[in-house]
Amino acid sequence: MSVDSNPSPKLNLRALANGSMMVTLTVLFIFAEAFGPASLKVWAGIVGAVYMLSVARDVRWSRRAFVAIGLALSVFAVASREDGWALVGQALSAGGFVIGFFIALTTLRTAAASSPSIRRCGEYLSTRTPGLRYLALTTGGHLFSLVLNYGSISLLGTLVEQAENGPDGKPRNAVRMRRMLMAIQRGFVTTLCWSPLAFSMAVGTVVITGSTWEGTVGYGLLSALLLSLVGWGVDTVFKPPRPANAPPPPTPLGSIKAVLPLLLLLLCIVVAVGAMRWLSGLRISVAVMAVVPLVSVLWIALQTAMPEPPKTRVASVPREVGRRCLDYLVRELDNYKSEMVLLYMAGFIGKLGGALALPLVTGQHLDFSTIPTWAILSGIVCGLPLLGQIGMHPILAVSLIGPLLPDPSLMGISPNILLMAICIGWSFSGATSPFTATVLLVAYFGKVSAATVGLRWNAWYWGLGALVGSLWVVALARLTA
Repeated sequence: MSVDSNPSPKLNLRALANGSMMVTLTVLFIFAEAFGPASLKVWAGIVGAVYMLSVARDVRWSRRAFVAIGLALSVFAVASREDGWALVGQALSAGGFVIGFFIALTTLRTAAASSPSIRRCGEYLSTRTPGLRYLALTTGGHLFSLVLNYGSISLLGTLVEQAENGPDGKPRNAVRMRRMLMAIQRGFVTTLCWSPLAFSMAVGTVVITGSTWEGTVGYGLLSALLLSLVGWGVDTVFKPPRPANAPPPPTPLGSIKAVLPLLLLLLCIVVAVGAMRWLSGLRISVAVMAVVPLVSVLWIALQTAMPEPPKTRVASVPREVGRRCLDYLVRELDNYKSEMVLLYMAGFIGKLGGALALPLVTGQHLDFSTIPTWAILSGIVCGLPLLGQIGMHPILAVSLIGPLLPDPSLMGISPNILLMAICIGWSFSGATSPFTATVLLVAYFGKVSAATVGLRWNAWYWGLGALVGSLWVVALARLTA
């Protein structure tokens, strides 16, 4: 990595203050989980609330509406319930947890963005021969998503775009472009079934009492494989016809060795998170919050100390790491403010709204415990994507629905099976909702509308996948009862 000789731009003090608040929030939440007191989680949430109010004027109206709804629910809770302040405190803690988890994941994305080995791996996956292309990209999309989250679609989508677009900026083969983008997206959403770095697991284990990542990961890996096979089958059977004058595919680049650095990085993260979990007893999601930023900083230091190509003039490692950390606080976190408002408010509104709705639902004598278990499980798998069509983020939907569900013991199932149904439904919501980042990114690269991606390109995947996913989770419930 060469030394930057250009003068640094004027420091944006407001962005620095906002970024510092987000880091403070994350540290407070980790410290509260590790050492207590629990009230620190509420303080972390309060820091997040101050941040939301600070950036509300900078985000679009739909995000401001979430902030307004959160404020209105808070006033209603305090005015109508004796425990109103306690409920607001729990909601603040929930919002703080969601945003702290997001902050930790973005540090890894920052470190990966400057890694030549990650780019070489992406080039290798995006230029496979036709017979291997879908499987390579969906597997690569899955692996990249474990590290980059939504950034995996940005990275692989950019590489696919560069390989497929002609001089006029339009895809030379729109069908091939569409199938490649679908493979990447479907690889991403399958991580939601099992990854400890996924919001589905982080939020689900909080909402479903008694569920754990360790108890669910085996089912999740099998579910991810099942959904991957459904995606591959849909691509094979229902692929659009190839244009008669379609140009040849891009020349394959690299070898299988290009994937090794990514696998090594994933192994390091898994070992480090597992060690933290074992030594500290932290929940797996909080262990991720504590470990991933440290891994990211070490990765940046390693990139600086061992630049590519090797003869590149090397910057001072501490100085470069400090510069990158400052850039992350001031510029990168500022670019995420819209996503952070959505995620924080989804966690806040879901927690507070669910608590407020519970006595109302009970008062109307809506007893979910009388509904058959198979109907509840399949309803979750199919219902979350439907809620996504009306703009309800999965974090919000799960946080609202979770408190209303009967206790798993009354349903005769393990809490981990209920969590598995949520993760599968979350996956399909991520693939089909026009309001999710995955669909919006694929629509951007495919030069189509988000509704086209969610409801046309993924129609068969959603329909068949929801059926298979429902049967699978019901079968798991029966087998483990």
